[in-house]
Amino acid sequence: MEVVLKNLTKEFVDRKGNKTVAVSNFDTVIPSGKLIGLLGPSGCGKSTTLYLIAGLHKASGGQIFFGDTDVTNLAPENRGIGLVFQNYALYPHMTVRQNIMFPLENMKLPRKEILDRTLQMAKLVDIDKYLDRKPKELSGGQQQRVAIARALVKMPKVLLLDEPLSNLDARLRLQTREEIKRIQRETGITTIFVTHDQEEAMSISDEIIVMSAGEMQQKQPPQEVYDDPANLFVAKFLGNPAINIFEGSIRSGVLFLGETKLDNSYEGEDRKVLVGIRPEAFIPDDKGQLEIVIAFIEHIGRDISIIGHAKGLESKTRIIIPAEHKHLQEGDTVRFNYRSKYVFEVDGKRIR
Repeated sequence: MEVVLKNLTKEFVDRKGNKTVAVSNFDTVIPSGKLIGLLGPSGCGKSTTLYLIAGLHKASGGQIFFGDTDVTNLAPENRGIGLVFQNYALYPHMTVRQNIMFPLENMKLPRKEILDRTLQMAKLVDIDKYLDRKPKELSGGQQQRVAIARALVKMPKVLLLDEPLSNLDARLRLQTREEIKRIQRETGITTIFVTHDQEEAMSISDEIIVMSAGEMQQKQPPQEVYDDPANLFVAKFLGNPAINIFEGSIRSGVLFLGETKLDNSYEGEDRKVLVGIRPEAFIPDDKGQLEIVIAFIEHIGRDISIIGHAKGLESKTRIIIPAEHKHLQEGDTVRFNYRSKYVFEVDGKRIR
């Protein structure tokens, strides 16, 4: 089921009449059968967007379509959605079987169909061995799978997941996100996944939508967003360790970091700019353009993490290079080149 958002807007008004725009003129198409991640920091509007799609919030403006059907003003129960929250929302007094069956009983389906579909979903999420247990007897990951089975058993048109892994420890997060991806591929259901965790979004999503201040910043497959950020916000939000941002300038069409010339392919008037280089983009090179004094070295298995100071620049530089360069020491002055860089206006707009 394709989901189309047209100029979707949500304003909240407090008791004093002050307005807060949580989602602003949001336009996008979520393709049928894909898993799309809504990614951004807390307060960026991603959960609000999900709740608008679910019908839990009423839109202040714009439209929501499921296929050709305008669902903007439909009640949640009439939209054909499955919704999974981060706190699971399981009924503690019910068994796993009863929790999964509950939506179907409300739909007053035949008993045999209810039992058959419950078992089918339990097998899909690999909890069929625990059907007679109560939620308190399950691990966090197992409880989350029960919640997903309960959402899927209704055979929804769209599955909505609101930070479903945030209550799990690191190992279970990894395991459960792999399960979610497997389940989505096996069912082919259009899925929208809200998270603030970039690694989670990039590993699980067919496309990610990066949001800030209620607006979409970029929508592309995860690796393309990482490799080709649309603006400074996206470049800084994605990446761990974070991208290095240096103050630079364009003079007579030439890009400079301090007094180091990088290249000369720029148009327009002389101006200050920002230059981004990801830590893993640095390459040790005796003829490299950047001269860096190493202040700190951390060995992290197959890689070395370096913090240094580039000649003529005030900001610290973080570098990730292969462990084969383990001969480097704190205090060494090393020249580096780089595989790629990004140039931005001071307002964050990308210069290409």
